[in-house]
Amino acid sequence: MLYLFIGERTIKILFLKKTLLGQEETSFFEKTYETQLLNKGRPMNIDLLASAIKEVVTSATSKNRGDNQVALILPQETFFYFRTEVPSDIAPTAMNSFIGDKARSLLPVLPEDLIADSFVKENSGQKVVTFFGLSKEAFEDYRQTLSLIDLKISSILPETLAYFKLFEKTLRNEKKEIILYVNLEKTLLSGYLFDNFGLLVEEKFTIELGEDNKVETILKEKAEALKNNQKKLNRIIISGPGSDKIRQDTFTKSVGVWTNPIKRIVPTFYESYLKMLVVDSSKPLPILTFDVCFGAFIFGQEEKFSLVKGGYKVGGKRSFALPKLSLPRKEIFLFIGSFVLSFAAFLLISNFKSFKLPTFTTKPTPAVTATPTSVPSLTPTPSFKKETLRIQVLNGSGTAGKASEFKDILRKKGYLEIITGNAETFDYKITELQVKKSKFQARAMIKEDLKDYLTAFKETVLAEDETPDVVIIFGSDFK
Repeated sequence: MLYLFIGERTIKILFLKKTLLGQEETSFFEKTYETQLLNKGRPMNIDLLASAIKEVVTSATSKNRGDNQVALILPQETFFYFRTEVPSDIAPTAMNSFIGDKARSLLPVLPEDLIADSFVKENSGQKVVTFFGLSKEAFEDYRQTLSLIDLKISSILPETLAYFKLFEKTLRNEKKEIILYVNLEKTLLSGYLFDNFGLLVEEKFTIELGEDNKVETILKEKAEALKNNQKKLNRIIISGPGSDKIRQDTFTKSVGVWTNPIKRIVPTFYESYLKMLVVDSSKPLPILTFDVCFGAFIFGQEEKFSLVKGGYKVGGKRSFALPKLSLPRKEIFLFIGSFVLSFAAFLLISNFKSFKLPTFTTKPTPAVTATPTSVPSLTPTPSFKKETLRIQVLNGSGTAGKASEFKDILRKKGYLEIITGNAETFDYKITELQVKKSKFQARAMIKEDLKDYLTAFKETVLAEDETPDVVIIFGSDFK
């Protein structure tokens, strides 16, 4: 699969080729052009764009591509977008009509003229539907562009959904937040505004950086402007090549808003996906540069959303119709013939009454009355081993070095799959233990192994779609 991002002047590609061991052989390439490639999300020139894509694909995949399926990632401005709250009393069968009516009232085009998809997210009893649509004309432009170099569109994704996927697992269901995703390059700062439901504001902010234009100052002013507009900024997710040298603690203090660098989020929350990628050791994957492609890869693994595969129904019809398939006559006749022969054989066997199986009689065995005995209650044997349990340890106390100390304790107890990081805040008084229902036996196991270090836990259930099986957020009670 080729994860292809096309920007106004930049093309990025992440090429994944599945190996025999189920991993993904990975290659990548990026190039920025002086010539403008897109205008408001549409190709400026199909031939020019095809030539640029071919150059990038060739540089990334050499001669052994063997795959022409493309997951196309496009700028947010390419799409028609809206989000709206869903009434609590709406029936699931009426959801499609509700979205269709909203699309007609909120968009400047008819839904029938789009290929589109939508999704609903729920948080604290509130439901919000988010809609993305791509005009059929724009889709045809991209289809023709890729067909010129023998590539086919497998899926289409807005860049904002790829970015959101990169930090979605850091969000808490019980806490409503406004998040600014920032991409920091050498001379440019850009980003989008999100909340727990996804994209909040579709306009992308872009600011050129200079000697007198520091990143911390710009973001601090951005946070204050949002606050004045009744939108308190809770977190800043910072990515891009320029974010590699940023220290989380000093940056957070300068801006006045909690900062989460992508370089720390990805290894902590998406370690399993990183392990899937087999990259040449001499050239490691620069996640901060290819964040949009890596986010699209994760999105494709976890979500069903797809403008091409899903389609959007309005009035019982898809806004994007897949081609009809016609079966060859020869195969139809063979199928009918085999069915008739099988049915005739069934009738022949069922009516063949002259043949009977011999019957046998057996003497009844006297019933034996068992004397009831008491069986001691046993704790069921866990269906997993300690060394396979995936544990995430988060420092909620704020004391430096404690996460490594906690990790060492677990390793001595036999746990091997452990990753560490910081919690969103450092005000945890009691250690919180989050365990998936499917791994419920781990709850008692961990409490027993930590009884010499912790006397009480706040216990909650971890969602099954989370990467770790257990999350431990230790507080100031861990001495």
